[in-house]
Amino acid sequence: MEKSVTLARVAREAGVSASTVSRILNGTANVRDEKKEAVERVLARLNYRPNVLARSLASGRTMSVGVLTQDISSPFYGDTLRGIEQGLSGSGYHPIFTSGHWQAQEELEAVDLLLARKVDALIVLGGVLPDEKLREVAAKVPLVALGRSVPDLESQCLRLDNFKGAYLATQHLVELGHRAIAHIMGVPSHRDAQDRLAGYKAALADARVEFDPDLVREGDFMEASGFLAATRLVEGLRTFSAIFVANDQMAYGARLALFRKGLRVPEDVSIVGFDDLPSSSFTTPPLTTVAQPTYDIGLASAECVLRLLNGEEAALPPLDVQLVVRESTTRRRS
Repeated sequence: MEKSVTLARVAREAGVSASTVSRILNGTANVRDEKKEAVERVLARLNYRPNVLARSLASGRTMSVGVLTQDISSPFYGDTLRGIEQGLSGSGYHPIFTSGHWQAQEELEAVDLLLARKVDALIVLGGVLPDEKLREVAAKVPLVALGRSVPDLESQCLRLDNFKGAYLATQHLVELGHRAIAHIMGVPSHRDAQDRLAGYKAALADARVEFDPDLVREGDFMEASGFLAATRLVEGLRTFSAIFVANDQMAYGARLALFRKGLRVPEDVSIVGFDDLPSSSFTTPPLTTVAQPTYDIGLASAECVLRLLNGEEAALPPLDVQLVVRESTTRRRS
């Protein structure tokens, strides 16, 4: 078995000192370009791989970033996690993922586990952990929170405007002539679900359309709950010509329920979702939805964490939602 390449060997073959090689690897060397290029050629030729454990011991860091998501299997969170991976790529830091499943106790255990692993920073995606716990964690390691706003940590939080997104979705249906617009909401205790319900109500009010609580059904953001909610809407006493669904996954289930009931989309019922998951442009018909820049959210959170780890101030870009109109909505038939 070939022995690992040492700094001493690299230094010897490049004609420099071992300390110079170390400083070049750490990005702290102030040397002439030709000397740096000579070291880099030797590093490439010998296929040098730094000893991560040794560097971690020397720096006091584990070179890991804990990421608390809610459901690793979720396509929404999956795109965000991909952005986090890309944002950390090349930095020397690697993510450690764990899920909380929107359960406070599971989230607490997950955070404690990550801290026990001595992660250097933490990214929290949504969840129901109390603000006090997040402030406590932020006092120990750099922290970025996505999908929520924590008092005293505002510069380290990124929350998109769910109210605005729901308003745009409902307004779009109103502008197409729909007045009996149903809503399939998410888990009532979740802030996202509350904000989207409020945006739906506000758009109806501004269009002078009376809110009908019988046209609202609860779901849990998963496909099966969208199927069940839409089935109950069709079987209920109220007629409707459109549905605003609180996320794309439930919209997929709702679409299937309408199909099973012999209703066509969008000829009989128009549907708008929320998230713009990658598969939403490939449904039948392609889904009109409110797009969230999930990949960019992950990328921005990783870049913010790296800034904090470098002793710089937190900086998160202004990201926004937008309506994406596809073929699942059409003008209401007279």
